[in-house]
Amino acid sequence: MSQAAITFAISDLAREFGITPRTIRFWEDQGILSPEREGSKRVFNRRDRARLKMALRGKRLGLSLAEIKDLIGMYNSTEDETPQLLECLRIMSSRRQALEQQREDIEAMLAEIAQFEQQCQQELARRDEA
Repeated sequence: MSQAAITFAISDLAREFGITPRTIRFWEDQGILSPEREGSKRVFNRRDRARLKMALRGKRLGLSLAEIKDLIGMYNSTEDETPQLLECLRIMSSRRQALEQQREDIEAMLAEIAQFEQQCQQELARRDEA
């Protein structure tokens, strides 16, 4: 059997990626996957599997659905991957900046919580002395 002829059932992909068939159908509805049909059965090929893997990675990285679709769609548009790689770097840089800002915000909130806890403990200690 040739590499191109390898196919997967929806249950195969769901099991491999630890997701539900409903999730796979969602990605299909979004145009990320386009399985062949054998009656009512979906038959996914290696391309679908790779696209699903990329979509799930994008989701884990916090990319929007539009960003995921754009990046995956770029694979089909050209033999030269340079524009796709540049766009990927741009999106990752933007995501990194957003996460770094979130981290700064969380650190500031944690410092404020620590300060408030300290004030509460001091007030409790003052009351115990009285």
